[in-house]
Amino acid sequence: MIRNIRFMDNRNYAFIFSGLLMLIAIVSLAVNGIKLGLDFTGGVLVEASYPKGADLNQLRVTLDGAGFHEPSVQYFGSTKEVLIRLKPIKDMTNLQVNTKVLAAINKDKQQTVEIRRVEFVGPQVGESLTEDGFLALLYSTIGILIYVAWRFEWKFSVGAVIATFHDVIVTMGVFSVFGLEFDLTVLAAILALIGYSLNDTIVVYDRIRENFLLLRDTPTDEIMNISINVTLSRTIMTSFTVFLVLFALFILGGEVIHNFSIALLFGVVFGTYSSIFVASPAALMLGVCPEDLMVPVKEGSELDHLP
Repeated sequence: MIRNIRFMDNRNYAFIFSGLLMLIAIVSLAVNGIKLGLDFTGGVLVEASYPKGADLNQLRVTLDGAGFHEPSVQYFGSTKEVLIRLKPIKDMTNLQVNTKVLAAINKDKQQTVEIRRVEFVGPQVGESLTEDGFLALLYSTIGILIYVAWRFEWKFSVGAVIATFHDVIVTMGVFSVFGLEFDLTVLAAILALIGYSLNDTIVVYDRIRENFLLLRDTPTDEIMNISINVTLSRTIMTSFTVFLVLFALFILGGEVIHNFSIALLFGVVFGTYSSIFVASPAALMLGVCPEDLMVPVKEGSELDHLP
C-alpha cells in the first residue's frame, strides 16, 4: 500500500528542527570540545594477566586511587586478560609505569597479577591519527560530492552532502554534549555512518529520478512526496533491523565497542531522518526539477538525417 504523507509540505519545520540540532552541536563542540581518547591524545598502554579473572570496576577504582585518573579498562580476549589505557604520564619510563601499576594492582594480594607489556603512545602518533582521521572525513565528503554529481545532478549532490554533513555534526555533537570519549572506533563508526546515510539518500534519489522521467507534468514537490512514500517502508525496515543489531551490541558488546555502538545508534536515526527531511528538501530548495535530467536537444538535429 502506497502512503500519501506530505513530507515536502513540512520541510520548513524539518529545516528548523535540523537547524536547532546543528546549532546545539556546533555550540557544544566550540565550547566543550570533544573528549578525545588515548588513540588521539597519546598515553600508556598496559596489558595485564590475571590468574582467576579481573573485576574491571574494582580495577578502575584501584588505579584511580593510585594516581592514574580516568583509566580505560577492558577485557582483552578473556576475563583473565585486561587492557589498560592510561593518560600521558610525564617523566616516567616504561619500567617506572610497570612498577607503579603492578604495585597498585597487587596491593590487595588476593591474586598475583602479571604485567605482559607496557607501551607508550606518543603525542606525535596521537596528532598524526587526529589529522589522518579527520582528513578521511573530508575526503569521503568530497568523494560523495563527485559521485552523486556524476550519477544524478549537481543539485542532488549538494543535497546529499548537506544531509551527510548534518548527520556527522549532530552525531559528534551527541559525544560533545554528553562528554563521551571519541576514539578510533567512534571515528570508524562516523565513516560507516557516512556510507549508510549516503546509501539511504541514493535510494530515495533513484526513485525521484525515475519519477522525474515518468511524471514530467507533475510538480516537483509532489514527485518527491510520491518517491519518498514509495521507498518509505524499505527505509524504515532497513533502519529498524540495523538499529536492533546495534542495540544488541550496545547492551551485550562490552566497553570496547560501547561508544562505537552509541555513535551508530544515533547515526542510523539521524541518517534515516535526513534522507527524508533534509536531502530531498535541500535539493528542492536548490531548484531541482525534471528538466534538469532531460537530455538537451541539439538545435537543427532534425535536419541531420535529411538528404
